[in-house]
Amino acid sequence: MLSYLVVLLLLPLISFSADPDSLQDFCVADQKVTSDDFFFDGLSKVGDTSNIFGSNVTGGNVLNFPALNTLGISMNRVDFAPGGVNPPHSHPRATESGVVIEGKLLVGFVTTGNVYHSKVLTAGQMFVIPRGLVHFQKNVGVGKALVITAFNSQLPGAVVLPFTLFASTPSIPDDVLTRAFQVEEKVVESIKSKFSS
Repeated sequence: MLSYLVVLLLLPLISFSADPDSLQDFCVADQKVTSDDFFFDGLSKVGDTSNIFGSNVTGGNVLNFPALNTLGISMNRVDFAPGGVNPPHSHPRATESGVVIEGKLLVGFVTTGNVYHSKVLTAGQMFVIPRGLVHFQKNVGVGKALVITAFNSQLPGAVVLPFTLFASTPSIPDDVLTRAFQVEEKVVESIKSKFSS
């Protein structure tokens, strides 16, 4: 009985003793690895911002750059039309850092204590958003804007609040949204209609 107790007490310690770093140089699923597998030009292409938000996110993550598998990093390019917004969203698996390359952006996030932090940034200035916090970027300049972001995850995930709340499949019941936002059902229906495909 005592030996079982000792094992139960030590088991959590054993699980924390693992090496969190990669135990191999790389892990590309295709066994015919070439030099091209380690290079990605997707972030060099200007994104199409002719959409309801006036922004476009081009991901450089493990889904389109397989060499990132197991490396724990990824990057995005975010293009903004004048007045464009990268709508409120969060990354459940990563902290985000970013550098404004061009333009003038309002960058903001909200803490779990409902404290809003924001600043207007220009080219060369950097920001950081802690993992999982709701945040956004808005182009407040007169021309286009561009930011390059980096993540400490090969696949940070994105929970884009307008889509999550008003365009999920199946949809969140209207009575839940009307109660949560303290609005009439016609307001919820109007918002949902903007995101229907």
